[in-house]
Amino acid sequence: MRFIFAVLFSIVASLRPVWSQDGPSAFAAFDLAGPSVLNDPHDLAFGPDGLLYVADKFGHRIAVLDPDTLELLESHAVGKFPGVHDISFGPDGKIAIAVTGLSSVFVYSSVDTLNLAPSLILAAPRTEGALYHSNGRIYAMAGGTGHLVAYENGKVVASASGHPGAHDVAEAPDGTIWVADNFNRRLVRYSPGLQQLQVVDGPEFGFAGPRYLDVDSFGRLVVADQDAHRIIMINPDGEEGAELVGVLGTGWPGSGPNEFDDPEGVAVRGNEYYFSDSDNNRVVRYSVVIN
Repeated sequence: MRFIFAVLFSIVASLRPVWSQDGPSAFAAFDLAGPSVLNDPHDLAFGPDGLLYVADKFGHRIAVLDPDTLELLESHAVGKFPGVHDISFGPDGKIAIAVTGLSSVFVYSSVDTLNLAPSLILAAPRTEGALYHSNGRIYAMAGGTGHLVAYENGKVVASASGHPGAHDVAEAPDGTIWVADNFNRRLVRYSPGLQQLQVVDGPEFGFAGPRYLDVDSFGRLVVADQDAHRIIMINPDGEEGAELVGVLGTGWPGSGPNEFDDPEGVAVRGNEYYFSDSDNNRVVRYSVVIN
């Protein structure tokens, strides 16, 4: 029996990702963990009021957190957003919400209307991600069909296929669009007209299940690689192509500093990074100290 356990331990140890021991250094340091008052939180975004809005999947709501303390302040539309995955703020504080359980994107004019009926409902089979772009268009990642769809004034104006099960859609500072292509274990960049521009994949990134991401002011990608229990920073515009900048997480699920359990959402604010530590039912904050 001891021999069997020893063999099993050896196998498990051999599966531990090499980057968890000898890989790139961390790009930020653990700062704060919020209370476990959420229920499988997914993507998150800062609202025009400076508060942190969380798509609380099994809470079927939008939760609002104080970004300084990570305490829960209030909830919107409890029970009305079944399986909600994503929230995105666009021009003039308008909002797009990926209500996955209803295969729809709900559109609102402001935070004040979140508890009312949406002003517009856009159909997208098993909507995993929603982006209210600065150009006024709404982009939805319909994971059920693998289509990235662009809507303008409620009508489909462009689409791109080949992303079954994909999750997030995020806007870069230059207006280009990134897709977290989960099942294909890669990131894909599009123009606003949905012409494919770039693919980021390869063994150096070791993607296991990239779900959601945000793009910082330098254009760097901060990606929640859920199935690897880690967060990755990538410079997509390096001299020789995309470059791995740093990694947070050990590769194993956990709840301590530099540990995550199935992280999903990402939001960047200056030198602060906020992550949905989904299976720990909380949001955590990491930061970079600038001398």
